[in-house]
Amino acid sequence: MSIAGQGAVTPGTDLSVHARELRRVHDAVLSGSRSAGEPRAVVARSWRRVLAVGLDADGRNARDPLPLTETLQRREGSPIALVIDELRHVLTSVADASTFLMVVTDADGVVLWREGSSRVRRQADTLGFAEGALWTEETVGTNAIGTALAEAAPVELFSAEHFEQAQHPWYCSAWPMHDPRTGELLGVVDVSGPALTLHPAIRVLVESAVRLAETRLVDLHRGRLERLRRTAEPLLGGAGGPLLVVDDLGWVAHSSGVARRDRIQAPQPDLPMAVPGLGRCVPERLGEGWLLRPGRTVDRVTARLDVAGRSLEVRSGDGTWRTDLSGRHVELLRLVAAAGRGGVSAVQLSAALFGDVEHVVTVRAELSRLRRKVGALVDPHPYRVADGVELTVLDQRPA
Repeated sequence: MSIAGQGAVTPGTDLSVHARELRRVHDAVLSGSRSAGEPRAVVARSWRRVLAVGLDADGRNARDPLPLTETLQRREGSPIALVIDELRHVLTSVADASTFLMVVTDADGVVLWREGSSRVRRQADTLGFAEGALWTEETVGTNAIGTALAEAAPVELFSAEHFEQAQHPWYCSAWPMHDPRTGELLGVVDVSGPALTLHPAIRVLVESAVRLAETRLVDLHRGRLERLRRTAEPLLGGAGGPLLVVDDLGWVAHSSGVARRDRIQAPQPDLPMAVPGLGRCVPERLGEGWLLRPGRTVDRVTARLDVAGRSLEVRSGDGTWRTDLSGRHVELLRLVAAAGRGGVSAVQLSAALFGDVEHVVTVRAELSRLRRKVGALVDPHPYRVADGVELTVLDQRPA
């Protein structure tokens, strides 16, 4: 079951009638007149942002696509290139694929891939909706891709929910895609087509395609960890004592003599780090990964989160390290610590941070980025402070 908010239409909606109602709302709101209806909250927020940057709803705002060479470079450098075939399989093999386009952007909102019906492609060309185009709110107004980037959440728009009148004949259903290793936003996957062909199942189809592609990236990641483990085998056979073999992002390829963990802090050359069960370690380069072995002592790890100072100080054995955190990461770590041994789910964190459960994807991505910095101090499923870690929260914010 999807955890995202509602789509733009529900089953049984008369699309023609709904489109006319939305056009009345659009014209009334943007002209400052009274209206019998109100735009959805996500649409209202987007229109306010777009009006603030001075875009024109009646005209076609500037489109300046990137040169083909730069678009191809972005495409080749994107991890989405590894799974574009999976996206094609799900989104272009369905029976009604002849009525829509599959569009994939990078994290900047630049269109990298666009495939589908030649008829719909020609219609999209009149909007500048093609490879190399920047499809953000600031450039083309409210649209599912740009608004998904702005909201950090899936977005579906129908007809006059778009800001530009030229986009009113369209629907678009967009879902952000993240790197499962790091939580970083890779881009947005979108299905767009003539508004009166929108089906409520489109949103589910896009979500399914993104989840399948992210699962494939997980499989590729596991393959890389297995290759790292095999590379380390000659050393591991003669090694004594506890150790970990991890990749550059801190994902564990092999553990020995220490409780199995999926991830630790991302190692950096010559920078000591504290790992529960190992204590203070200095990472040693090992092929395309790192070997971690304990120093002189293996003590309990203690950490102090300074909320006001946005920093985390970690002590273990004979060493201490400190890292700065973003405000969002401080708040996430504070909530995880407050949850105690029972932990907290991504759904609960979304509700606590955003007041709704529509930002679970964002929460998971942020937690993945947080774990890149603090690693094994936080366990997932549910999120909680790891065993062997004593975390104190110093919170001196004004009441």
